[in-house]
Amino acid sequence: MLKKTLLAAVALVSLAGVAAAEDLKEFRIGILGGENEADRLRNFQCMTEKLPAVLGVEKVSLFPAADYDGVIQGLLGGTLDYAELGASGFAKVYLTKADAVEPILTTVQTDGSTGYHSIMVARKDSGITKLEDMKGKKLGFADPDSTSGYLVPLVTLPEAVGAPIKEFFGETGFGGGHENLVLEVLKGTFVAGTTWGSGVGEFKDGYTSGNLKKMVDKGILNMDDLVELWKSPLIPNGPVVVRASMNEDMKTKFKTFMMELPKSDPACFSAIQGGDFTGFTEVNVDFYKPIIDARKATIGG
Repeated sequence: MLKKTLLAAVALVSLAGVAAAEDLKEFRIGILGGENEADRLRNFQCMTEKLPAVLGVEKVSLFPAADYDGVIQGLLGGTLDYAELGASGFAKVYLTKADAVEPILTTVQTDGSTGYHSIMVARKDSGITKLEDMKGKKLGFADPDSTSGYLVPLVTLPEAVGAPIKEFFGETGFGGGHENLVLEVLKGTFVAGTTWGSGVGEFKDGYTSGNLKKMVDKGILNMDDLVELWKSPLIPNGPVVVRASMNEDMKTKFKTFMMELPKSDPACFSAIQGGDFTGFTEVNVDFYKPIIDARKATIGG
């Protein structure tokens, strides 16, 4: 067992070394799990077409992970160069290896805010109309490393319901990503589930951005089938992160490209982000300190 662990460690270090050497050859994009893989690859296809010329690399490769942790481990191992994380996912990376990545940008909502909300939904025909109706019922979370789908509900729901989660809800589980969670709520696997939305605009439209909006736009969700039970306090929008050991010239070129993307190619920007945003704004670790502290106190690294 020790030998296997040592070999794995050596392999990880080797991969990190290779990553540093390949700055000018290949740029590797990690894509979080949570929705259909074909959709994710299609949404990021524009990046593979645009970035080689911008960064001076031979190719741009996409790595869609099955879940959040797949991308997190790639960032920790130095085998991914860029990803867009939720705040809790970034907190996990930071708490595990603080110098693995740098948060550089986050999105700005159409109302100018840099946050979004955890949204608890149930089937409209379930008879559940408010949070209190969920007492003793089965609640679904999206992913263990999701901010809106797990960490924020974990921290804020006890106060909202007046009891610990394990005492109030009859049972909890994970839906395997945001899209699948909502589908499982519709199937009846969970009575309700926590996903995310901008909270800007109307619930009947899936709001202006977020998982519900993505699903509506793809034609796989009719908002008339859902009812909103609860909305969390504002959550910091997740960061665009880059591998910290990437050379500074490439970091600058990539950051400039991303900041210009909303105007240079609105369709590409919208495809990547999923919904309506006005653009990006610069952030650093300090912006995520409250989430880092919350994760450390409740889940750990």
